Amino acid sequence: MKIGVICGGISSEREISLRTGEAIFNALVKKGYNAVKIDMNRNIAEILKKEKIDFAFIALHGKYGEDGTIQGLLEIMGIPYTGSGVLASSLAIDKIMTKKVLLAEGIPTPRYITLNSQEYSSIKSLHQEIIQNLRLPFVLKAPREGSTIGIEFVFSEQELPGAIERVLQHDHQILVEEFISGIEITASVLGNDEPVVLPLIEIVSKTRFYDYEAKYTPGLSDHIIPPRISHELNLKITDLALKTYKALGCQGFARVDFMVDVQNHEAYVLEVNTIPGMTATSLFPDAARAKGISFEDLVEKILMLGLERRKK
Repeated sequence: MKIGVICGGISSEREISLRTGEAIFNALVKKGYNAVKIDMNRNIAEILKKEKIDFAFIALHGKYGEDGTIQGLLEIMGIPYTGSGVLASSLAIDKIMTKKVLLAEGIPTPRYITLNSQEYSSIKSLHQEIIQNLRLPFVLKAPREGSTIGIEFVFSEQELPGAIERVLQHDHQILVEEFISGIEITASVLGNDEPVVLPLIEIVSKTRFYDYEAKYTPGLSDHIIPPRISHELNLKITDLALKTYKALGCQGFARVDFMVDVQNHEAYVLEVNTIPGMTATSLFPDAARAKGISFEDLVEKILMLGLERRKK
């Protein structure tokens, strides 16, 4: 079986995808698989035909890789692949659609509003709409970006116009979410029909927030396993992670990110990553190691879950 590790791509997360792809490729080779790295561009269909792969290990992040588009192409070409299918991928990449599913399923998520900049005449009118509907502080997000790209934390009204402008550089839509004060916890989920949650991780950033720099620079964040929360809250987050995974129809593996208000014993789902990072500083491999699963075994398990889904 020839496995194509599809990485790189044309999204804003290209650099991280290349790192993920390199790590996965090396793991597959160590396991004795016949693997080849494929740097995705707009000629990907022709490249896949030329390489004649039997299976695709998707190591792409962001648009055109994590949003259902490459999954749809692989479906048409009859090439089985890792991870979630078209629908779950396209839902999860869009933070607004994810929130709508969460609310429909009764899964807690921070209060929010959405704005389409094309329906407003100016930054000032967007500013007024936000202030009228949510109380400070809040978080502005470009709804279809990952790796904390296009996210702005706003603690004063004076910060808002600049934050709006920066988010609009990434998307004409804006998700504005109430800011939850607490700790950030992530749940890594592995499996198809009977998924399991790997040990939870508490994220502590050495920068002000767990931003792009903190995520991908060694030493700028700590992953605390187990998180410093009660057993009951740990169980609650684990249960919510499974419900979220199933509600969106995820397959293979995904990571569910939470903000936890420890004082009020509440956990809120922020977003779902259907192709979480698999780099040296990534969270999913850390959770697997805490469960006694090596990186190479984790990669092989994700591969097997993709093959298992294809047989159904």
